[in-house]
Amino acid sequence: MGRVNPRERRAARHQPPTPGPDAEAAPRPRRRKAPITVEQVIDTALDVVATEGYEALTMRRLAGALDTGPASLYAHVVNKADLDELLIGRLCAELVLPEPDPATWREQIRGVCAQLRDQYLKYPGISRAALAMVPTDLEIVRVSEGMLAILLAGGVAPQAAAWAIDALLLYVAAYCLEMSIARKRSTQDDAAWVLDRGELLRRFTALPAEAFPHTTRHAAELTAGEGHDRFDFTLALMVDGLARH
Repeated sequence: MGRVNPRERRAARHQPPTPGPDAEAAPRPRRRKAPITVEQVIDTALDVVATEGYEALTMRRLAGALDTGPASLYAHVVNKADLDELLIGRLCAELVLPEPDPATWREQIRGVCAQLRDQYLKYPGISRAALAMVPTDLEIVRVSEGMLAILLAGGVAPQAAAWAIDALLLYVAAYCLEMSIARKRSTQDDAAWVLDRGELLRRFTALPAEAFPHTTRHAAELTAGEGHDRFDFTLALMVDGLARH
């Protein structure tokens, strides 16, 4: 029996499971003494990202963590883009989607975005994997479907809702990516001010007022915000704007 090519393998993985009555009797492929599964690949990849950051995740690094050769990974993952989609799909599987409620749709859509934010921030830089992705993973599509249902329930026009989902997911990914970059830079002695509000405030107020009158006058406002205040503000700005569409 010939090997299943990567395209067929990937297409099969993205279809809902439909086991037939003879599934148990189907011939089994040859396996190593310690077989690797797709779930194990995902778990190990997430461990690498959690401890070393997304930039450290390569197929070679992942193979080393699995104690195997890179070539053997391709029996489970088509390529790095396929791995990225599997990772984002795993994170999306953790999201709880509410039953759409026309009365609270704004809170609901912000809540879904906050859940995704928290998943991304567990794994430094992983939101980069979600950028420029055309998803086929069913968990990613499930989240998109749930967000669409919430916006439609809130009376948002279908076209505006479709584009809004793209904009919201892009913002969440960019926000998390920037946070991971800032945290990494803050570990360097010469960049400790990146996350230091006090130091940033001092830098702004020390600017020549004649050249930067607004920046020096409103330095406190420019550096204000704790935790995810700016994230919440931006989401509210985006979601409230949808009410007009």
